[in-house]
Amino acid sequence: MAVEYDLVVIGGGSGGLVVAGVAAALKAKVALIEKHRLGGDCLWYGCVPSKSLIYASRLAYEVKNAGKLGIYCNDTQIDFAQAIAHVQNVIANIEPHDSPERFEGLGCEVIFGDGEFTDKQTFKVNGRSLKARAFVISTGSRPAIPPISGLEAAGYITNEEVFSITQRPETLAIIGGGPIGCELGQAFSRLGSQVTIVAGSDRILPKEDSEAAQVVAQQFTSEGIQVLTKTQVERVEVIGGKKVLWAKEQKIAEVDQILIAAGRQPNVESLNLQAAGVKVQPKSESGYGNSKGKKGIRVNAKLQTTNPRIYACGDVIGGYQFTHVASYEANIVLKNALFLPVIKADYKVIPWATFTDPELARVGLTEQEAKERYGKDMQIIKQEYADVDRAQAEAATAGFAKIITRRNGQILGAHLVGAAAGELIHEIVLAMSHNLKISALGGIHIYPTLAEVNSKAAFALTQQNYEKSYRLQKLLAKVFQLLRAFG
Repeated sequence: MAVEYDLVVIGGGSGGLVVAGVAAALKAKVALIEKHRLGGDCLWYGCVPSKSLIYASRLAYEVKNAGKLGIYCNDTQIDFAQAIAHVQNVIANIEPHDSPERFEGLGCEVIFGDGEFTDKQTFKVNGRSLKARAFVISTGSRPAIPPISGLEAAGYITNEEVFSITQRPETLAIIGGGPIGCELGQAFSRLGSQVTIVAGSDRILPKEDSEAAQVVAQQFTSEGIQVLTKTQVERVEVIGGKKVLWAKEQKIAEVDQILIAAGRQPNVESLNLQAAGVKVQPKSESGYGNSKGKKGIRVNAKLQTTNPRIYACGDVIGGYQFTHVASYEANIVLKNALFLPVIKADYKVIPWATFTDPELARVGLTEQEAKERYGKDMQIIKQEYADVDRAQAEAATAGFAKIITRRNGQILGAHLVGAAAGELIHEIVLAMSHNLKISALGGIHIYPTLAEVNSKAAFALTQQNYEKSYRLQKLLAKVFQLLRAFG
């Protein structure tokens, strides 16, 4: 059967743009289909706007608290609309990199429309039936809205609306204690909103190291952010112009606005995947790699769906819902779809960061996972930021680096919480990616820098092992005694 395209890419977010752009650069014939605008969640509603707003809020916080260093800024004023204008300006500056014109210039045919599969080898959009050697689904995800009585009537916003509002809510309730809720909760608090975070689990950031998450929780408390854990909002009412949240018949918050940050769900409903022979797994089933236990399109190790001509990557397959992971998966899909499907995705070394202040970053196994897999053949090294001179100089002593290794020095995982943790984690990621032991982190580091937290951790392990080895200490004592005797 003759086909018109080498690849038809459905979804113009992070993963889809990587696949389409590189494939076109390799002179493959590519159609890129997007029903709204290119750039995906990351550009318009996620990474780019959130980090822009976080930066503005951090400046506000530092100016307000500069008095502890003898710098007094009286009558500090925050123009919330101008902060949002900064966010939109950043989006506008980055958007040309993801513009239709750029991808058309690379050789892609960009088609805007809402299409669907009509059979296992045809995708129909705008009345056209497109056939290709392979298809790639990268339609991303959207906010999951919990079934709370009265929520729709009361009104709410998600990450898809929050960066467009120009009037700061005086009081804000955030439903969800994960990364999105925590990042935006702290940002709005620092920009002047009174924030309440409602978390269903027993702590915020439940996927992170518990000690690291506790450092963030303590900072939230110090900034006046109210955190309610083990709390499920059951209904919302509008009383006197305020949105009132109830849990177990108890009023837990009365606010001007509600922000929903309670997880994500894949964008699959309109694709008619059944006609294409592509299965979507419910949350209770197991999938491969990063799809395990997550709702999304089922893929195998090569990121093929249950129809081997159709691949999927990014949020739509569940699991690690990060832009950098979508880009990694896109590169796997690209090679397998254009050439031979022989490359498997490997998720052993996947880092991520939560951009609260202090930042929280991690890679590899947690302490509990390492104990379950390796038992006594594991050890933990913890280096406090307070023992790093640069952290002292910048009054950024909250936090630590926790590195988990086997007794032979193999790095199993790392959890950093503190200033610039999202940057510092990459040294450990590089070491893990190349199977380097923790001793590799002990090389020369510029003094004074925050990166010394990693080298100090490596040295601490050497010292820790020495202090545990009584026999080595006795041997060295005898060696030095003999050396002294011979002058």
